[in-house]
Amino acid sequence: MNHLLRGHAPLTDSNWKLLDEEARERLAGPLAARRLVDFVGPRGWEHSATNLGRTESVPGNEEGISARRRRVLPLVEVRVDFAVSRAEMRDDDRGALDVDLTALDAAAHQIAVAENSAVFNGWAKAGISGVIEASPFKPERLGSKADGYPRAVARAVEALREAGVVGPYGLALGPDEFIKVIETAEHGGYPLLDHLSQILDGGPIVWAPGLRGAIVMSLRGGDFLLESGQDLSIGYDRHDADAVHLYLEESFSFVVATPEAAAPLI
Repeated sequence: MNHLLRGHAPLTDSNWKLLDEEARERLAGPLAARRLVDFVGPRGWEHSATNLGRTESVPGNEEGISARRRRVLPLVEVRVDFAVSRAEMRDDDRGALDVDLTALDAAAHQIAVAENSAVFNGWAKAGISGVIEASPFKPERLGSKADGYPRAVARAVEALREAGVVGPYGLALGPDEFIKVIETAEHGGYPLLDHLSQILDGGPIVWAPGLRGAIVMSLRGGDFLLESGQDLSIGYDRHDADAVHLYLEESFSFVVATPEAAAPLI
């Protein structure tokens, strides 16, 4: 038995299989940041902090003693609660193919957005500096129409190259910007998505809920570290006659090692 307490839930093996598979499916799309940064772990629920490799001076406790304290970044624990109907779970045991898991779907999207936002935008109260705020580059303007995106993305890529940051490069697009790209065809019907991919040296273009605007990031590795303690998991909280109350939970930290490896666009 671990801290998720799944063994205490009034759910069958079939129920847990359904819930885990649905969560994996719903998280696969919106977890955009993981596709563009180095993901390390999971290291386990007991893992508490990321080593920053730096120290700070502290007063010695005795005369003639000098001391330095190791600096670390504590992991933040993120949790979203949801509930499933016990009647729906019983129907799953009977072989129902249309079990209502709307609440789980919403929770999965919500926690994915929180992770993306921490990586891209930062989370000051958790000690996390995001990729956008750390970048030294002035944001390129995307403009109101998607046909201007290739020029802006090309300028962002050029800024990285001039800083000595090699590719391939990835492009994260906020939801509004992503819709514009996939709905737009350039002259002659050439898809804008393909044009952008060529500018990125074949790198991925990802839908990133939680991001406003866009950002070009190098995929060479070693520039951005998302360290996972416990990866996204479903845990049990309590139950009543009608519902089982569960939660999605993870612990992570994020460190920008090379600020000049990303260029934002707005």
